[in-house]
Amino acid sequence: MAKAEGGRLTTHVLDTASGKPAAGLKIALYRVSGNSHHLLKAVETNADGRCDAPLLEGADFKTGQYELIFFAGDYLRGTGVALPDPAFLDQVPIRFGMAENTHYHVPLMISPYGYSTYRGS
Repeated sequence: MAKAEGGRLTTHVLDTASGKPAAGLKIALYRVSGNSHHLLKAVETNADGRCDAPLLEGADFKTGQYELIFFAGDYLRGTGVALPDPAFLDQVPIRFGMAENTHYHVPLMISPYGYSTYRGS
């Protein structure tokens, strides 16, 4: 099996409260430099809780600091979950670094009162 050339960034979201992929969850990707954020892309998850294409790949992929903002509150309200006002989790930011030109997968597992992430493959 040939290794893909260049780096890429992917994500997916699982709703652990329902046991299903989080379809229709909005995600924003920012490049971070100090206290400055530059919006690179805004996407929405598909029926499988994934993005239809990598968030970054090819010439768009660069090492550095990034932040994914997952709009969990909007998603959870859209599923009919009753949330307090304000919601415990509304926008979930995950800041991470990419130091190598390889595949980075940053998944999110979400429920109304907790979340988890890791570097996947």
